[in-house]
Amino acid sequence: MSEDKPPPDEQTEERSGAPRPPTPPAPPPDGDPRLVKAARLARRVLPGDSSLGDPMSSSGDDSPSNQLARRLAEQGERSEKPSVMRELGLGALQAWQALSESQGRGRGEVDLAIMFCDLVDFSSWALDAGDESALELLREFKHAVEEAILDHDGELVKLLGDGAMSVFRDGRPAVDAAHAAIGAVAEIEVAGYRPQLRAGVHLGRPRKVSRDYVGVDVNVAARVCEAAGAGELLVSAGIEEGLPASAYKTKRRRFFRAKGAPKDLEVYSAETLG
Repeated sequence: MSEDKPPPDEQTEERSGAPRPPTPPAPPPDGDPRLVKAARLARRVLPGDSSLGDPMSSSGDDSPSNQLARRLAEQGERSEKPSVMRELGLGALQAWQALSESQGRGRGEVDLAIMFCDLVDFSSWALDAGDESALELLREFKHAVEEAILDHDGELVKLLGDGAMSVFRDGRPAVDAAHAAIGAVAEIEVAGYRPQLRAGVHLGRPRKVSRDYVGVDVNVAARVCEAAGAGELLVSAGIEEGLPASAYKTKRRRFFRAKGAPKDLEVYSAETLG
């Protein structure tokens, strides 16, 4: 009577003495790290803001391209996986937005000084300080910044967590408001911590939509602020040109580079004299 033989796979395992390790599944093309890296590199050479979709790049801008960019970015955050299709989608939006701006669409008709400011290293401090202290600091920050803006005839467009966006009819009051806000925030103390503010002002023609302002100049102003150090105010060339040398000291920031800002944009640190 013949004995039953084990299946071929089991015979192989018996001869080798150990089961074969399972073959790892091939990574899906959409999540291939090499393709994701290539797509991101391609976005750097495309015209427009290669950081389109991140919070700072699209803050204050509810244009169709930025709405789509934020949705793509949010989907990426939820999936927690790099995606080639997401990067390609953002790249297409980036190029389309650059083309629209080059043709003058999305711009307003009046020059405005756009100011962004935010607390330096707030997030890392808040993690250790806790919610109660963080909320107290944000309340103090809101009061100090809002008062500085209104005292200089500015319009507080909106608060952005630990930052704020505002507009002014002229560059000089925007610069004065920024310095007033930086000084006021430096006087705040919460749980033994003294925060520091940074600010950036850019002259442009943003388009007003409801109570908000949108357009490429909004993104540029945000980038100028992002490049400032603690307690520092940076201004673009259009603002610097309107500041009298008798009242302000300016110094050009060499090698300024920021995603989404024109390559030839000149940026200056600006301090008040006296």
